[in-house]
Amino acid sequence: MSSILDEYEDSLNSRHPVQHSSRLSAANIGMTHSGFVNVRLEEEKPIFNKQRIDFSPPEKINHFAVCNNQLCMSLGKDTLLRIDLAKPDRPNQVELGRKEDSRVHKLFLDPTGSHLVISLSTSECLYLNRNTQKVRSLSRWRGHLIESVGWNKLLRTETNTGPILVGTSQGIIFEAEISASEGSLFNTNPDQYFKQVHSLEEDGRPAPVCCIEVERGPESKVVIIATTRKRLFQFVGRVAEGSEQQGFSAIFSQNQELLPSFQEFPFNMGYSEITFYTPKLRSCPKAFAWMMGNGVLYGQLDYVKLDSLLSDVQVWDYTPDIDFSFNKPISIVLTQFHFLLLLPDRVKAICTLNGQVVYEDVFPDKFGTLKKMIKDPAGGLVWIYTEKAVFRYHIQREARDVWQMYMSMNKFDLAKEYCRDRPECMDIVLAKEAEHCFQDKRYLESAKCYALTQNYFEEIALKFIEAKQEEALKEFLLKKLNNLKQSEKTQITLLVTWLTELYLNRLGLLQSDEGKHGVFQETRDEFRKFLSSSKHKECLYNNRTTIYDLLASHGNVDDMVYFSVIMQDYERVISHHCQHDDYSAALEVLSKHCDEKLFYKFSPILMQHIPKKVVDAWIQMGSRLEPKKLIPALVNYSQMGSTQQVNETIRYMEFCVYQLTVTEEAIHNYLLSLYAKYKPDSLLWYLEQAGSHLSDIHYDLKYALRLCAEHGYLQACVLVYKIMELYEEAVDLALQVDVDLAKTCADLPEDDEELRKKLWLKIACHVVQEEKDVKKAMNCLSSCNLLKIEDILPFFPDFVTIDHFKEAICSSLQEYNQHIDELKQEMEEATESAKRIREDIQEMRNKYGVVENQEKCAACDFPLLNRPFYLFLCGHMFHYDCLFLEVTPHLSTYKQTKLGELQKRLAAATQTSKSRHRPAPKEKEEGGDTASLGKGSAGVSREQIKSDIDDIIACECVYCGELMIKSIDKPFIDPQKFEEEKSSWL
Repeated sequence: MSSILDEYEDSLNSRHPVQHSSRLSAANIGMTHSGFVNVRLEEEKPIFNKQRIDFSPPEKINHFAVCNNQLCMSLGKDTLLRIDLAKPDRPNQVELGRKEDSRVHKLFLDPTGSHLVISLSTSECLYLNRNTQKVRSLSRWRGHLIESVGWNKLLRTETNTGPILVGTSQGIIFEAEISASEGSLFNTNPDQYFKQVHSLEEDGRPAPVCCIEVERGPESKVVIIATTRKRLFQFVGRVAEGSEQQGFSAIFSQNQELLPSFQEFPFNMGYSEITFYTPKLRSCPKAFAWMMGNGVLYGQLDYVKLDSLLSDVQVWDYTPDIDFSFNKPISIVLTQFHFLLLLPDRVKAICTLNGQVVYEDVFPDKFGTLKKMIKDPAGGLVWIYTEKAVFRYHIQREARDVWQMYMSMNKFDLAKEYCRDRPECMDIVLAKEAEHCFQDKRYLESAKCYALTQNYFEEIALKFIEAKQEEALKEFLLKKLNNLKQSEKTQITLLVTWLTELYLNRLGLLQSDEGKHGVFQETRDEFRKFLSSSKHKECLYNNRTTIYDLLASHGNVDDMVYFSVIMQDYERVISHHCQHDDYSAALEVLSKHCDEKLFYKFSPILMQHIPKKVVDAWIQMGSRLEPKKLIPALVNYSQMGSTQQVNETIRYMEFCVYQLTVTEEAIHNYLLSLYAKYKPDSLLWYLEQAGSHLSDIHYDLKYALRLCAEHGYLQACVLVYKIMELYEEAVDLALQVDVDLAKTCADLPEDDEELRKKLWLKIACHVVQEEKDVKKAMNCLSSCNLLKIEDILPFFPDFVTIDHFKEAICSSLQEYNQHIDELKQEMEEATESAKRIREDIQEMRNKYGVVENQEKCAACDFPLLNRPFYLFLCGHMFHYDCLFLEVTPHLSTYKQTKLGELQKRLAAATQTSKSRHRPAPKEKEEGGDTASLGKGSAGVSREQIKSDIDDIIACECVYCGELMIKSIDKPFIDPQKFEEEKSSWL
């Protein structure tokens, strides 16, 4: 049963019986298990697509030339037709005006399409510029039948050709230059000069120069290639910069010993033709094809070689159907991978890679014999003409099947280069290359290629396992792993685990072989690089238990520790070091990674062995550690080295308290206990610097009191009692230590004089009764001003004489007298101060100011005396209502509210007074007592209200007082009324 691929190829062959497919069938390349399915929904266009031009010439076409979209053709006897292919609807026809017996021999059009040279059969030449209609004769060229022209591609312009080379039928090469300008009065010819520079021969006789090409190579190199009927000549030389205008004569005269003079083939078919392939405009040709008698010589051009420009040269022999008697090749055109051969009735396309005919197009007889084939280097189009028609070939995606040819030639790099954008083809090439390398026992290269294919993973892996190539298998797995997507988690897990097992097996074998220590170290570095790969970190982390099991099963402890560090599984690393008594290494890992939880976990065991280093590490961690969680490690003392542990513990506790300012009660209580047991000298200093106020204390006072009492530190107990404000207990305990200490405690309750007196009496009683020192008792009187001699007399025994108290009694009497004198003096000063105040009040009542009748209000600038006004000491005068308006905006909300209430009360009081007292003046005099009484009671109320209003609005000048100073930062216009004010100005 035929497959769908076979049916598809049969359909292709039935549609195109003439075109030979260059694609390799599935049988040729082998069906691989690829993940790609290549389904074409529409038929692919052929590489060579022929199109007949819709053009019917009025006369037969003799010759044809096209360059840069400029088409020129010779029609009939005397007509030249020019067509700009960008404007095909505007052809241009020129009459040549030649003699009756002359005909056009050849047309030569330069690459820009600007210069046209017409060679006539009468050994004459004509010139026509694209921008002119006038055909001009090249008089210096007369007498030579021109067979070829080598254009200058560097110095040409639209009006000047620059130096060019011209080949004749007699084998002579001339150098010439043509200018389209009219020239001077004495020189109107377009040809500037025409001089011979070289001549070519065959078998000792002149041979026609069939083709000549001038190219610029790298490094100022000039290449001239000329062909005769069976010889190919090469001329290479260098032209100094700036001397290009001097022409090509120097190239022919330079030493040519390094290059052969020519390459010759025996057979001669009367003419030859050479063509070149240039990948880009204005670049050097890369390949050539020379059509001559023995076949087609084709190859590459290498401008670096010294012996010859031609490289990778091959000769394609003509096929048996090409018979020189009636079917000689006429023209040749070279493309990137093919050369097209024009025969009288057909076109053949031969692939330059394998020499196979891949395309053949037969033309019907109705169009006549094919005359010539020309390629336009600008557009890449190939033109063919007969006497009656013009055809054009489009070359589309010429490189589409080149990869297959390169693959069949085992040139896999080139094959991959030409199928980069076709993944299904790339997969086939890679599979073929992998199989080829496997057959050649280049297993590593094969593995790299297989990893890039879509072939079945299991088949490839088994292939390397059967060949016992673990290194190649590992390389394949690595490449395959790198090509997987992050979403393919199952495949990644499988490959990572397998690779780990392969690495461990390899390391185990190499470790047992002492002679391969270098290879072992290199493999270990590679394995560790694999473990630390960031791309597969997630997979390694999720499957770290499996990796640990594999490492443990192989006994690879070093790599297990390394893997633990990569996975940041520092707990496992530290446990490993501790199990091997390498506590310094464990602490180094702890300190490097600063994991607080690990510090809490491993500090107890480390503290037993290296307490100083551990405490140094804790101190370096600083506030990142919680000291309370380290207490289990601090109290876990061993019998050996306990003194060092205690000292280090105290050092860390002091660091927490004094440097980190830790306020946790447990830490301070623990430090207190350490001080009480091991450093009693520091205990009292700690209690003193901790502070005396309860808010500053961070230890438990009761615990501290019990601790100090248990160890008999009485002075410390006194200090704690003082902080607890238990002054009686402090004094009682201090009297057992030192009287001076008790005195300091007795002065502490400053606000409670009764308690202070009681405490001092205790001290005095102790001094008199216990120490029986009368002198010290008297000193107590001088130390405390609350005690009197009469307070301590009851403590003395009856036998004490008065001589001991004489001074104290006299001193007490003197103090009483002095206190009485001070009270008298204070009374006198108070009386005098009251007298001065009364005098000042009287003086202020009699103070006045003079106001002239022309004075004006400082606010409204109206006469002042028209309305009630205020006069300030600074000299400013205001109407009452003006001052009210000026002051009110600057008052606080509270004062504004109070002022409003006062105004209402004043208005009400005034209204009440008017309704009650409306008598005539006479009646007022007669009933003076009653009226005066009513008026006086109402007046007092109004006057008080006015006084309160004055206190608010007239307490100071609005222009000179604090109100003006406070208003400096306020805007002139209230922001709430800004828009209203703004609109009033418009």
